[in-house]
Amino acid sequence: MYTFFFTPGTCALAVRIVLEEIGAPHELVRVDFSTQQQTSPDYLAVNPKGRVPALITDRGVLTETAALLPYLAQAFPEAGLAPLDDPFAFAEMQAFNAYLASTVHVAHAHGRRGARWASEPSSLEDMKRKVPETMAACMTLIERDLFRGPWVMGQAYSVADAYLFTVATWLESDDVDIAGFPRIAEHYRRMGERPAVRRALA
Repeated sequence: MYTFFFTPGTCALAVRIVLEEIGAPHELVRVDFSTQQQTSPDYLAVNPKGRVPALITDRGVLTETAALLPYLAQAFPEAGLAPLDDPFAFAEMQAFNAYLASTVHVAHAHGRRGARWASEPSSLEDMKRKVPETMAACMTLIERDLFRGPWVMGQAYSVADAYLFTVATWLESDDVDIAGFPRIAEHYRRMGERPAVRRALA
């Protein structure tokens, strides 16, 4: 039995979707950012980074979406959520996930978590104004060069699809129209029809 710490609206959604896809028994623990619960001693004892997601396993705690997704794919190989028998294809999937984690997520966070990088009010406002441009640029790259279709990696659904869907849920709040990226928009629509996604969003 896993224990999964999450907050709605965050990248933890990707891991929630995969937990539902693989049917892994798990307990959900919501971390309330509005009360700064992520900085409480109890939560910092679980994840000293003070962020979500965090997954308690029988071997200890794992954090970071980009680590949890391949971990679950490998821990439940029968679910077929990663090309586990092809090291090159697996690395390609991880390259996509790493781009979402290291570039797209950071671009999004500049609008909400600017204090991580700057202190001056003018700097914070400048970062917020830049978000629609940087997020649109990221989506353009994914739409044009990275997304294979019908799923991220081609014919096979993978954990990368849960991650892309999660990032796509942020676009409206980032003032980016998903309709400008028809392949991503169609992927988003089809993801919304998956039972595991509906359960994760419930």
